[in-house]
Amino acid sequence: MDDREGVDAYLAAVPEPHRTMLARVRAVARDACPDAAESIDYKMPGLRLDGRLLLSYAAHRRHCSMYPASGMVRAALGEELTPYLAEKATIQFTAARPIPDALVRRIVEVRVAEVTGAAAGS
Repeated sequence: MDDREGVDAYLAAVPEPHRTMLARVRAVARDACPDAAESIDYKMPGLRLDGRLLLSYAAHRRHCSMYPASGMVRAALGEELTPYLAEKATIQFTAARPIPDALVRRIVEVRVAEVTGAAAGS
């Protein structure tokens, strides 16, 4: 079930500049996987494909985070992802150090491949 209204409400409550950063993550991620449904899980917006969580994202006081919940993302993106890693599967970014659209797209592509069982980049 798609919860676009829930995601819209979440983003509307987020102060700037976080709102703009997360809206951009949302747009790029949806473009990378238009078949994904938007959801709110654990009080965070995210995307689900075939009922499985692709990623979630959230605003925090001093930064924004993406949670791809996957070691496969780290393995596939290596050094490209390293500057944004805060923990095993937590990606942090700020207005001063935004996450590039191309990296968001690649994260989604890797997660889609993982969720569907396809080889990344196919």
